[in-house]
Amino acid sequence: MAMDEKRAAYSLRAPGYPGKSAALRLPGRGSFPEVDDHLVEPEVTRDEIINGRRVVAMPAEQPHADKHVDLAYVLRAHVAPGYRASADLITRHAVDSDFATDACVYKEGIDPETGRRYLEEIAFEVISTQNEKNAKEKAVVMHRRGVRRIFGIWVKGRRRVCEWSAESQSWRPLDAGSRIEDPCFVAPLPVAALLDAAVVHRAVVEALVAQGNPEIQTLEAEAQARGEAEAVLKVLEARGVAVSKAQRQEILACHDLDRLDRWLRRAALAASAGEVLSDH
Repeated sequence: MAMDEKRAAYSLRAPGYPGKSAALRLPGRGSFPEVDDHLVEPEVTRDEIINGRRVVAMPAEQPHADKHVDLAYVLRAHVAPGYRASADLITRHAVDSDFATDACVYKEGIDPETGRRYLEEIAFEVISTQNEKNAKEKAVVMHRRGVRRIFGIWVKGRRRVCEWSAESQSWRPLDAGSRIEDPCFVAPLPVAALLDAAVVHRAVVEALVAQGNPEIQTLEAEAQARGEAEAVLKVLEARGVAVSKAQRQEILACHDLDRLDRWLRRAALAASAGEVLSDH
């Protein structure tokens, strides 16, 4: 079947396709289809539908494509326990809208009110001049659906990060030195990390530290132990105390901070390296 025929075959199907569930009614917001009752076929077509208008989700070039990687990398590290991040997660946002954002954050598990996954709470869209109109339409539809916060990242021209304002129906620029605070994040997300690739790694490390990541904690402990061990050797060297190759290796291999602290205090007075390393 040719691509045009394929598109015609699933052009704006009835609300609720392909499932049979009833529409979800939110107080003051009217009725909505379930988040995963799609108008298009996920992972089969590049098509999305925004306000009944078919849009092709085109492949990206630099710097658009590069920003997708940085966004996913930094966002995943900042997600708080009980939440998860996804990229290109397609959601049925309205009867006539079925599309994905570049990245989003939502609660883990199943929403007891719908029996489906939770709706996104935060959404991010990487924006270039070619898709500004689509991004604005998406923001309006997502806010109406109940997405709490929507962010746009401009990658061409005047590079900036903006948050959608429902009051003004426009994008509100964020200061590059500010941070995005939200219950979905384990630590505030630096806006600069969404703009500058050089800041991304530091932001990820800070988020992992805030999470109490065991690998980061191990690396920190090892770095501290290495610093203590080198301090012991420097004190002995400054005092002219000879240290054999085996003794040097023993000191550098020690990760016990209490023992290293004891060795450091002894190094200031000991007549030999053996006296420093003595168990007595």
